Amino acid sequence: MRKASSERTTKETSIVVDINIDGTGKSNISTGIGFLDHMLEQLSKHSLIDINVQAKGDLHIDYHHTTEDSGIAIGECVAKALGERKGIVRYANAYIPMDESLSRVALDLSNRPYLIWKVKFTIPKITSSQGDFDTELFKEWFQAFAQASGTTLHVENIYGENNHHIIESCFKALARSLRKAVAIDEREANSIPSTKGQL
Repeated sequence: MRKASSERTTKETSIVVDINIDGTGKSNISTGIGFLDHMLEQLSKHSLIDINVQAKGDLHIDYHHTTEDSGIAIGECVAKALGERKGIVRYANAYIPMDESLSRVALDLSNRPYLIWKVKFTIPKITSSQGDFDTELFKEWFQAFAQASGTTLHVENIYGENNHHIIESCFKALARSLRKAVAIDEREANSIPSTKGQL
């Protein structure tokens, strides 16, 4: 089983994450940010990666540090769990519709982090009973995840109007892409998928 844990403690946040890449999509998420919790639950469910996140952050300031650091901690766990990345499919993509929105993610578990972000929102904040969540913070989460996990990650919302749908379709597209990319290719189970011999 490809499992990993990560603890990240700074003056701004304290985060504990553990994952099982070969899981069933079970999650236990608590960041103090309801909308982020919902997105991370979607990531777990649709990737089949078991994800546990327990985070405490300086939410009295804003949601930036907790959002970014959760992306870093989850990304670090993915990198650890993949190890030398032997046998993985490596490349994957997914188109995910959600009502009027359609988003696409293409990724390469290359160990060369890079983010292309082509997502535009029509409002600056998502409003919920817990407070206003800046939509721009989602780029920060995806950037942090890509950097920490060693993923070349292209995220694009092709069209959409509802900002909740746009964001959720991006997370689900990431999830489905990860689900395919981390799978073991039975024909190359003992081989690193690179002509360089390492990722």
